[in-house]
Amino acid sequence: MGQGAAAIERDESFRDSIGTLDEQGNRRFLYPKKPKGRYTNYRQYLSYVLLGLFFTGPFIKIDGQPFLMMNVLERKFIIFGQIFWPEDFFLFVLAMIIGVIFIAVFTVAYGRLFCGWVCPQTIFMEHVFRRIEYWIDGDRGQQIRLRNMPWNAEKIRKRVLKNGIFYGISFIIANFFLMYLITWEAWWEIVSDNPANHLSGLTSILVFSGVFFFVFAWFREQVCLIVCPYGRLQGAMLDRNSIVIAYDYVRGELRSKFRKKEDRQAVGKGDCIDCNQCVVVCPTGIDIRNGTQLECINCTACMDACDEVMDKTGFERGLIRYDSENNIASGKKKIFTPRVIAYTGVLVVLMSVFVYLLFSRSEVEAIVLRMPGQLYQKVDENTFSNVYNFKLINKTADDKNYTFKLLSPEGRLETAGNAVILTKGSDLSEGALLIYLDKARMQGNKTPIEIGVYEGDRLVDKVETSFTGPIGKR
Repeated sequence: MGQGAAAIERDESFRDSIGTLDEQGNRRFLYPKKPKGRYTNYRQYLSYVLLGLFFTGPFIKIDGQPFLMMNVLERKFIIFGQIFWPEDFFLFVLAMIIGVIFIAVFTVAYGRLFCGWVCPQTIFMEHVFRRIEYWIDGDRGQQIRLRNMPWNAEKIRKRVLKNGIFYGISFIIANFFLMYLITWEAWWEIVSDNPANHLSGLTSILVFSGVFFFVFAWFREQVCLIVCPYGRLQGAMLDRNSIVIAYDYVRGELRSKFRKKEDRQAVGKGDCIDCNQCVVVCPTGIDIRNGTQLECINCTACMDACDEVMDKTGFERGLIRYDSENNIASGKKKIFTPRVIAYTGVLVVLMSVFVYLLFSRSEVEAIVLRMPGQLYQKVDENTFSNVYNFKLINKTADDKNYTFKLLSPEGRLETAGNAVILTKGSDLSEGALLIYLDKARMQGNKTPIEIGVYEGDRLVDKVETSFTGPIGKR
């Protein structure tokens, strides 16, 4: 244990560069071996579910509204069938704050679990594009042979076929991406009409197709290493108690090649037979035995590769596994410690708050303010009136007919009409209110009042303001 740990601590040169660049700074393309094993299967099953959601999401309706839509141009956002407009920006601010806290807490507890299992970049790269590449170009050795091969008929055929399929899939992804921006009905109008009438939409699709093709055909793991800020943040958020994919150096060191019938423990050797399989399957080109690294996306490929070798050699699985550095150093096996359970509780609370914010907002936003420069008016000896301006914003997708009622204190409220009609889609209605109060209902020169906004007999919002009068003035 001591020698192995010391060896790891002495050689830290691997942290001076990333595995996808050579000493001159040129791109070094990776050809990871096709992973297989139980964790790869679990991730693949999950990818089927997530891909199914992505490709069916634009067609799912909730109360007639899209399941998810992010129309940035019209500043209209729909989440779980709930419409959000710029007036709901404060909800997005709160949601963003919750999201940042969630990411921090989740990473501290579970490392980059998100990256390896549900990140769209990983899902498409590893479970769509990479699988097509294995089908056309073959596994690692065949891909390297194809790379070094002169440009003959076989190489040209495979390159054209692979990149053609890659661009076709990128084009499909770009179209679905557009559906999430403008709904699939609006998308269909664009693609079924004369392209000359929708040059901007067609250009957007082609641009996004090119971006996706560039990312998945060439840039690949560089997105995780260079572009994505999450990988950079994890270095500041992880600690020795975080659950990560870790190599058990206590059990694995010292490394040496496997020999049949050798008592490795008697000669001071560990379970790692230095087969390098955990390295050749890594999609970011790292050696997990060097410890937690920026490039690791927790994809579990090294775990499956190592477990397969352990099965063949007769050793116990789990030389590379989900664990914390402190657990490995101390020999403990318990992952769900009180700390992880507490952090998980915090995550549940944050998610509950986020869901509450999504569904607790009112369908209408009402603003009622006293008309500037207007004093109270004396109607008779016992009655006074105030004039108010109002604004109503309809946040639903339906036409609405609203009325105002004075909730407290007892009095009388009049508008230019008995109802305020709003059309759907964040329509704005403005007007004036006239409120009458008896002198007996007033509390000094300023009386708090509460106004209700009703749709039929249903109260949908409340507004508090004040009523001015002569009582209390000197």
